[in-house]
Amino acid sequence: MRVIISGAGQVGYGIAERLSQEGIEVTVIDSNAELVQRVRDTLDARGIHGHGSHPEILAQAGAREADMLIAVTQVDEVNMTACQVAHSIFDVPIRIARIRAQNYLRSEFSNLFARDHLPIDVIISPEVEVGELILQRMAYPGASDIVSFDDDQVLVLSVPVAEDCAIIDTPLHQLTELFPNLQAMVMGVIRDGEMIALKSEDFMMAGDEAIVSVAKDQVNRVLAMFGRKEELPDKVVIAGAGNVGQYVARRLEESRNDISVRLIETNRVKAQQAAEKLEKSIVVYGSTLNDEIMREVGIEQCQMFLGLTNDDETNILSCVLASEMGGATTIALVNQAQYPRFARRLNVDAFLNPRAATVSKILRHVRRGRIRGVYSLYNGAAELLEAEALETSPLVGKPLKEFKFGEGVRIGAIIRGGEVHMPNGDTRIEAGDLVIVFALAKSVRKVEQMFRVSIDFF
Repeated sequence: MRVIISGAGQVGYGIAERLSQEGIEVTVIDSNAELVQRVRDTLDARGIHGHGSHPEILAQAGAREADMLIAVTQVDEVNMTACQVAHSIFDVPIRIARIRAQNYLRSEFSNLFARDHLPIDVIISPEVEVGELILQRMAYPGASDIVSFDDDQVLVLSVPVAEDCAIIDTPLHQLTELFPNLQAMVMGVIRDGEMIALKSEDFMMAGDEAIVSVAKDQVNRVLAMFGRKEELPDKVVIAGAGNVGQYVARRLEESRNDISVRLIETNRVKAQQAAEKLEKSIVVYGSTLNDEIMREVGIEQCQMFLGLTNDDETNILSCVLASEMGGATTIALVNQAQYPRFARRLNVDAFLNPRAATVSKILRHVRRGRIRGVYSLYNGAAELLEAEALETSPLVGKPLKEFKFGEGVRIGAIIRGGEVHMPNGDTRIEAGDLVIVFALAKSVRKVEQMFRVSIDFF
């Protein structure tokens, strides 16, 4: 498979890194010579200096033989033009574009992206993707990460394991005895910075971050088991009134009449624009690192604080200040993968990586066949996959205890006929089942053999 990526920023580089690691022929285009050189120096990928929307540059990148174009520059119009040129001149089969401006995505303009107009097969909106993840996280404040599958029937939670956790040091196979009818499965943990897949005889330890699959109607029960059940917030403060902050505030306004939302923005123009666009939320001009500003927005009574600026350090430090001044549950938007490792010591409750969210969304469309969903965990240390079992799969028809999964692969849940089933050794997978799989990075290829499809690329 040959993939051209237009844009070598954080998202473009992240996609190129993932695809090149799996042997895909990748060419990255960017108008910034330094970013192109970084691709050449650090990745097994070609780097071309130029504009990804220019025909001669796409030709140089091998567009005539390419299977896919992924346009993720910072400029929407460049991404859209690149897709048009790739289609009209080079007949590239699949075209994916990142579009940030929400006006382009309004329903009344949907015909813009018809094949006869702007031929874009998949539109990725980082603000929408990240905003929806934040809203989902807010619905379950006790979890530090949430991934949903099959229209939210199954959620995979990342939950901190504290010293007072009721199920600490308990072999996992005993959980079903202690909690009858429990529809949840602990698949792995992050322990001392390493992702580990757990077996039924293993147990969780204080300081772990547990990776748990659970039926949606039992999420609160599972969080209570971990001592992490928390009430929904009715007072929220948001640091940053940019695209993500405005999107979250607007969705909260639409969904709840009883919620108080206040935004803090350091840019006067952005603050004024946000105040004009939002109906109920209050926008304050100032810095979230200023004690007086934080008191002005009522941080002492705030139940949840969201650090959603474009600066990682500001998001982390403002979360620390919010926690100290009012004890709010905090969520920080963080692009640098290494920051959460030490920021947790500062009592920041949860993190969300915009790049990881966007890369994961794009990978769902790059992956082929019966893989419905793909989500990267802990900067690629493991993957969660939602796969459809075919009749040809060696998994179908035999008890799971007879199948040798090897190290690093765990079945987290099975969705059959709209019902969620938690697997055990006697469970038999049937053709047509949707299976949630946890796999360490080194074991992802084993999943390909289990399903005989689609972890392969085109």
